[in-house]
Amino acid sequence: MEEMMNKRQDDDTEVDEKKGKKSWNYDKEIVKLQVELAHLQSWVKKSGARVVIIFEGRDAAGKGGMIKRITERVSPRVFRVVALPAPTDREKTQMYMQRYFAHMPAAGEIVIFDRSWYNRPGVDRVMGFCSEKKARRFLELAPGFEASIVESGITLLKYFLTVGEKEQDRRFRRRIEDPLRQWKLSPMDVESYQRWWDYTVAYDEMIRATDRQHAPWWIVPSDDKKRARINCISHILKSIPYETMKFNAPDLGKRQKRPADYVEDKSIRHFVPDVVAEQMQ
Repeated sequence: MEEMMNKRQDDDTEVDEKKGKKSWNYDKEIVKLQVELAHLQSWVKKSGARVVIIFEGRDAAGKGGMIKRITERVSPRVFRVVALPAPTDREKTQMYMQRYFAHMPAAGEIVIFDRSWYNRPGVDRVMGFCSEKKARRFLELAPGFEASIVESGITLLKYFLTVGEKEQDRRFRRRIEDPLRQWKLSPMDVESYQRWWDYTVAYDEMIRATDRQHAPWWIVPSDDKKRARINCISHILKSIPYETMKFNAPDLGKRQKRPADYVEDKSIRHFVPDVVAEQMQ
């Protein structure tokens, strides 16, 4: 499978004659990877595999766009995205990991965590939503928790998206100026912008304490979002030993004939206005 992926990437590589360097076509490459994700989906369904993919990282590093490119051409019944809101009053009284257990995959599922239990040593710690003692205890327990996930037969992949200060600044300012992006700029994002170095220290310790052979952190440089997507999706595909499953095309048969006694319904129907026709007048 890896040789096939490398060959396809080489076939898509073009040579920039002016610079004498190889260039690549993002649109063509992302479609090829999405085809492979569809093959992965078929294999997961048939084999009963279970996969957990965690996406963590800096605010404005491109986690949402990454997850969108992974899931936009596959079934949400197989690729299930979990983005938990702030815990309820009831959940605050539970064990910290308790609400994440309910979202672990069953056979034939890939669960993608858009943020995960790593909220505790990240935003919770920096913003004071948990005590320093609880954050450090989490860092001690997390490797064992993840070992139990892996030992149960689940494939666990952890990705941390990084972005530089200047690029994050550019993206935040673009959100301020663009009405289509303003919803992305929350008060927590503003805090993360102002507390860059507090988050840097917290993330450094988090990665150092929880990077283990059974569940390593994979760092994804994301100043170039398109390059980050290609690199990360390629890595996901290479990390799961899936096989291309044969597609058994169904026989559509023949469409039934219109019944001789069918009478067209003449009752009033409400159609949406044809705005395009109005604009073309």
